[in-house]
Amino acid sequence: MLLLWQGVRAQNGPAAAPAPRRPNIIFILSDDHAYQAISAYGSRLAETPNIDRIAREGAIFTRAMVTNSICGPSRASLLTGKYSHKNGYTVNERKFNTDQPVFPAMLRENGYETAWIGKWHLGNLPKGFDFFRILNGQGEYYNPDLIGARDTTRMQGYVTDIITRLTESWLDGRDTSKPFCLIVGEKATHREWLPDIQDLGAFDDKDIPLPADFHDLYEGRRAAAVQDMTIGKTMLLKEDLKVHADYEHSGIYNRFTPEQKKAFYDYYENKVSREFDQRKDTGEALLRWKYQRYLKDYLSVARSLDRNIGLLLRYLDEKGLAGNTVVIYASDQGFYLGEHGWFDKRWIYEESLRTPFVMRYPGVIRPGSTISAITLNIDWGPTLLDIAGIRTPADMQGVSFLPLLDGRGASGWRKAMYYHYYEYPQPHHVSPHFGIRTERWVLVRFYGPADFWELYDLDKDPEELHNLYGQPAYQSTAEKLKRQLKELILQYDDQEALKILASN
Repeated sequence: MLLLWQGVRAQNGPAAAPAPRRPNIIFILSDDHAYQAISAYGSRLAETPNIDRIAREGAIFTRAMVTNSICGPSRASLLTGKYSHKNGYTVNERKFNTDQPVFPAMLRENGYETAWIGKWHLGNLPKGFDFFRILNGQGEYYNPDLIGARDTTRMQGYVTDIITRLTESWLDGRDTSKPFCLIVGEKATHREWLPDIQDLGAFDDKDIPLPADFHDLYEGRRAAAVQDMTIGKTMLLKEDLKVHADYEHSGIYNRFTPEQKKAFYDYYENKVSREFDQRKDTGEALLRWKYQRYLKDYLSVARSLDRNIGLLLRYLDEKGLAGNTVVIYASDQGFYLGEHGWFDKRWIYEESLRTPFVMRYPGVIRPGSTISAITLNIDWGPTLLDIAGIRTPADMQGVSFLPLLDGRGASGWRKAMYYHYYEYPQPHHVSPHFGIRTERWVLVRFYGPADFWELYDLDKDPEELHNLYGQPAYQSTAEKLKRQLKELILQYDDQEALKILASN
């Protein structure tokens, strides 16, 4: 069997003095926010000073990964510390079983006050929380409906601002005799990328360079060749890019106040749509124009997200809470910003698999730390339990990475991770697959419409353009990775994958 621990220590030097044992916890979980759109991760376009602040005052994780790169299942793994096949939530738009153990309920049973505010997206109402106020499904960017335990209220304004106001209001009224765990679920940066009015056109003066693999032809990669998530063919001019948007009949814009609708009309109709009409682009020119518009809207939505994170950090400072509050910022998974010509997520490939994760833990994490070990979203819940001094239940599959943060080190840490994606064929025709990812290698087994393997050497091919599977020079590597993959499948008890593996 593979060892889960492999002797990795945090790259943060000597540990600082231990923090109090029962700190407060704030976990900010955004939606579809790519690490490529965060300046702390090296983005030259995105301006995210407040996310960067968390990283600067704590740690940035460079190999934080998810076990199933899609929105609802990622939230289910956060709550349960389990893979999708164990928590029962493998694809979106189902009902998550809230009767199973979740880490916030365990915190609550041990004296924490718990709350979830914002996007939930698990098909039913939360359990295990003292308080919740959640968006209805995906939620709306403007004037969203917020569901509570007793009522549903439509709130006026921009969704990210509203979530921040609700968060601060709950913090103001909490039981100050207890530590708290608050999960802030952001809608940003989910499709269709509607910016806050004050951020309209924030990046219009930027010329955003194309990713090097933007014109990927998907040679030797059968699943990539048949997906339906390209900027060129899948991204919609009217709905996604707001070119001649339907302001009279669209459900999105019917929620707008007259002032909000006027601001959108003035920008998207009088500026963006007029530019589109005047250019009359086709072919490559149209593709490049669509990419520019997509990224400018996406980055504008992220701008509001970061601004509101700053407001929350300022609140903690002003209320004297910062010194004993763990603050985490993460996305539910990675996202494509034009790499391979794509948007969306789903794949085991890098931009989808890897998620941003920064963490501030005063007195425990040395400021400016970098954690390069492979950590997973099933580890998030166990880590928060560990921080609160609560033993992780035996059936949780994740492991606390607190030893990587507090100077204790670890007797070993994983060198490989297991991944399994299910949702097919809609909405983006990404073939179901499972696989293993190490620091250097990716081995994937696709199944469903067709059964085949892929192998990538990340040292030589970080963009994952060249499928090496079947080449004689890599046969021994593939066989070794297959054995490791089977060990992980057995470790995590994925019976479906085990049967597929046995068939070939």
